[in-house]
Amino acid sequence: MNRGRRIVLWRHGQTSWNLERRFQGTTDVPLTAEGLNQARRAARLLAGLRPAAVISSDLTRTRATASELAELTGLEVTHYEELRETYAGVWQGLTHDEIVARYGEQYAAWKRGEPVRRGGGELETEVADRAAPVVEANAEKLPDDGTLVVVSHGGTIRTTIGRLIGLDPGSWEALGGLTNCCWSVLGESVRGWRLLEHNAGTLPEPVLGDDD
Repeated sequence: MNRGRRIVLWRHGQTSWNLERRFQGTTDVPLTAEGLNQARRAARLLAGLRPAAVISSDLTRTRATASELAELTGLEVTHYEELRETYAGVWQGLTHDEIVARYGEQYAAWKRGEPVRRGGGELETEVADRAAPVVEANAEKLPDDGTLVVVSHGGTIRTTIGRLIGLDPGSWEALGGLTNCCWSVLGESVRGWRLLEHNAGTLPEPVLGDDD
């Protein structure tokens, strides 16, 4: 039966590494002052959706983002290691230009949609393997027409969306990156989850993230 549930996948606010175009991955980088302001602004909008539950990656930047929504809604946030960003091995801490210069072939293969362990880290399918089940399990607990807010990272959100709406992994790159503190919305249909909104609230902000 179609219960009309929604999943809002919300990316964390700005960090200094975002501004430097430095690959964060699982590195625990905090929000900038602007990132905190972004989280506060976005939280006011998302609170209007009257979410039934909030879950988050356990890294500092997502915890701080989620806490702004928790403060407005009174909901307790449950944190999951499985919702962390993609682990990217030796790429982590490098700028975009450094990655292209040192690992150009690997970078190009990833952008072509080939299965690549960036920097010796995780495959995108492995990120989806750990993150999507957590999102699905929490969505299953929702009341009819309930909304789940998932606070995570650009790459993890993209792979989770791809998995939940049934896209072939080779085409996940077709889902554009998320701007800091923007979100995508999945809605329940008789055929499963479908993408209702993607990267909501972006313009005119550029996308600065590991999946860009």
